[in-house]
Parts: sequence; structure tokens; C-alpha cells
Amino acid sequence: MADKTFYENNGPFTLEQIAGICGAALADPSQGKLVVAEMATMALAGAQDICFFYDKKAREKAAEIRAAACVTTEELSRYVPQTTALLISPNPKLAYLKLSRAFYSEYKMKADIASTARIHPSAIIGQGTYVGDYVVIGENVAIGENCVFEPGAVVARGCKIGNNTRVGANASISYAVIGDNCYIYSGARIGQDGFGFMMVDGRHERLPQLGRVIIGNDVEVGANSCIDRGALDDTVIGDGMRIDNLVQIAHNDKFGTGCIMVAQSGAAGSCTFGDYVVCGGQVGVADHLTIGSKAQIASQSGVMRDVQPGEVVMGYPAVKFNDFMRQVALLQKSIRK
Repeated sequence: MADKTFYENNGPFTLEQIAGICGAALADPSQGKLVVAEMATMALAGAQDICFFYDKKAREKAAEIRAAACVTTEELSRYVPQTTALLISPNPKLAYLKLSRAFYSEYKMKADIASTARIHPSAIIGQGTYVGDYVVIGENVAIGENCVFEPGAVVARGCKIGNNTRVGANASISYAVIGDNCYIYSGARIGQDGFGFMMVDGRHERLPQLGRVIIGNDVEVGANSCIDRGALDDTVIGDGMRIDNLVQIAHNDKFGTGCIMVAQSGAAGSCTFGDYVVCGGQVGVADHLTIGSKAQIASQSGVMRDVQPGEVVMGYPAVKFNDFMRQVALLQKSIRK
């Protein structure tokens, strides 16, 4: 149940309205005028709430549902008490996404520029943008409309940011071009030096990092994640990418559309990722590799070779999933001996 301190409740809604929002069907159309005020989990939902049931593993707990209504599948509906109104959906998870967007909204900042913000006279800031306390916006920065810059954010000289983009508290952006509808979470670091050094006369000399970070539209960069700018070429983050917290993306990496990198994963420099690649938590990818579109890399894997499109790999060093399972079976068999 969303805390009203932090989220605005746009309800209540009737079950008839909810069915329309979710694309679900009421098992009993006569219950369409029943009103629910909140969304809640199966365990916590009460007489004025609606819950969602989509996991077969939770079918024993379903008998304990006390919600006014429940969105579930035809198959799972038999486990829900008869006292709870049913909305049947082929995809309750998608129904949850749709209804949560309708039911709740975050507090929206009104267009304003805090008196403590420091903005260079040459910077361009679009209409409807909120600039919080102690934000720093540098020379020749261009910012689109309806953006939000939370307190302490820094946008260095020359950066460009599109419309409807949000930059979290204490995030920093430099050497970067960012598209529309992005969310850069608190503490993220975009455009820092790539990790490039050369041994010269017994000491590590820093290699100049002369590229940029190019981020497409509808990208999320999680809290305290880092995306380094390119050494000479650009680091590129494709449209729709989702980057979790504490992720490292090195210089010259290039990601296609819709990729996912989960927390504590990292890619070394000059890697190329296709579209819709998924890297689980704590995945490490060695430098100069190519990861094909729709490849999946299981958590804690270490990738040391190219991965083909659609391939699923696991382990350290990462191998095809089936090969990894054979390795595990062989090891277990040898231990039993």
C-alpha cells in the first residue's frame, strides 16, 4: 500500500473502471460498481483494497486473501476465497503495472529555480523545468522542457539534456548528450574519465579521454552507477536501456536498444552489446567483446569471450547454460564418489 506522504492517490476506482484500465474481465459483472480505495499485497489487502495473485507458489496463501477484489488468471482464480471479487487477466503482472500507474503518482515539482542554484548565463533551460537547491549548471548547457534537477545535481559545461528528464540529487553529468524521458538517479556519475593509462618510464601515465557519453531516450541510470566517457570514440547507451544501482560501464562501450544491467555488474572498455541483452547481478564482461542481441548472462558470470545472439550463458568463465549445468552435474557426481 503506497504511503500517501510520498504518493498521490488518484482513486478510488470502481471494479468496472479497473477492468477497463487493466484489460481484465470481471468474473461477476454485477460487482462492477464495487469501489476500491487502495492497492495492496495479498497478505495486507483489506476490505477496501485490491490485490494481485499471479504466482503459483503462493496458491496456499491465496486462501487467506481478505481483499475486496483480486486480479488473477483463470487458472489461479479457484484458489481465491469466494468473498473476494475476481478480475480475470491473462497477464496480472501487466495489469498491476497499468493499474499502479493509474492509481498512484509521485509528487510533481512545479517549475521553479531555487535561489541557491548556480546557473551560467549562457545556459538554456526549457519551460516547466524545476532546478533545486545548490544545483550547478555550467556554461553552454542546453536543457529541454519539463525537466527536474534535484538538490546538488551538477551538469558541466556543454552538456545537452532533452525534455522530461530527471536528474537525481547529487548526480553529476559531464561530456554528455542525454535524450528525452530519462531518469538519472541520485549519485550517478556520467561522463567521468575512462580508466586509461599507459606505462611510461616506470609510471602510469593517464591517457586523455576525448570522447563523450551519448544516452538515448527513455533510459534509466541507477543510483551510484558510473558511465565513463569514451577515450576517442563515444560511449553509447541505446534507447530504453535500464541500468540498476552500482553498475560500471567503461569507456567506448556501446549498448543497443532495451538492454538491462543489474546491480553490481560491469563491462570493461570497448564492448559492443546488441539489442535487449540482459546482464544479471554481479556480471563481469571483459574488454573488447561483442554480446549479441537478446543474449542473457546469468548472475555472477564472468564473460571472457564473445556471446552469440540469443545465447544464454552462465558461470566463470561463462559457458552455454546447458554446458554449465553438465559441469555442475559432473562435479556433484565426482564428489559423491
